[in-house]
Amino acid sequence: MNTNLEHWHHNHRMYTIAITGGIGSGKSVISTMLRIMGYRVYDSDSEAKLLMDSSADIKARIAAEISASAITEDGDIDRMALGQCVFADAKALETLNRIVHTAVRNHFNTWRKGMDIAFIETAIPYQSQIDRMVDEIWEVTAPDAVRISRVMKRNGLTAGQVQARIDAQRYTPASPHPCIYTIVNSMSEPVLPQLIGLLNQLPT
Repeated sequence: MNTNLEHWHHNHRMYTIAITGGIGSGKSVISTMLRIMGYRVYDSDSEAKLLMDSSADIKARIAAEISASAITEDGDIDRMALGQCVFADAKALETLNRIVHTAVRNHFNTWRKGMDIAFIETAIPYQSQIDRMVDEIWEVTAPDAVRISRVMKRNGLTAGQVQARIDAQRYTPASPHPCIYTIVNSMSEPVLPQLIGLLNQLPT
């Protein structure tokens, strides 16, 4: 960590942390706690949806690179039609992800300007290449059984459906981020002391 700190003192710059974790791990709980403490957290999921609905550039690229039928006459995204395009075609899904991830990265870059410390919540730091934009990754974890019961309560899915989503999300990056910290968010481990510990070791 020292080199990071020295670098920080030489040229004071923004420090960025990604908060990540699979479905039911409770990463949004961590984001909420940070917001309560006065930090700003960028939520990539909701921002991606807003960008898709508001960006003429994204819509134009979807029409050109995926399917014109995915855009309605009013110029809105027809999510049903787009969903059918990408579920049937892995290449189309890859294209959509690339379009959206690029827009999110650019938007996040603008959003974090002028901040000393910025947080970004993302379920897929590596696939979205957010990992290349952050100094640390805080990974929120919980045992599968805990995650399954949380998501069943929240989404009304069966245990099998939740397990399938957990398995589908498992991802081993070719080169993991050099600075990863784990926050254990099981029912037995208090989260706040872990969070405060991580905040206390940030550059000041």
